[in-house]
Amino acid sequence: MTAQELKALIAQDLACAHLTVDGDGRHWSAVVVSAEFEGRRAVWRHQRVYATLGQRMLTDEVHALSMKTYTPAEWAAQGGR
Repeated sequence: MTAQELKALIAQDLACAHLTVDGDGRHWSAVVVSAEFEGRRAVWRHQRVYATLGQRMLTDEVHALSMKTYTPAEWAAQGGR
């Protein structure tokens, strides 16, 4: 799987104001900004992103995904970095 493919999978099921994905084909990191995260705790946000990947997490197609999740307001407060 490529970074573009992983990014497309996440974006297909989660409206993202900003999304970056980087990795080596097995170990990935992502920054995900979505209004859907408003009022939600970090664990829920991460579960929501994992849900976009479905069976790919269970079959080891995506071995590891670390992520930072933000609401648009949180992202803006971070300076959008």
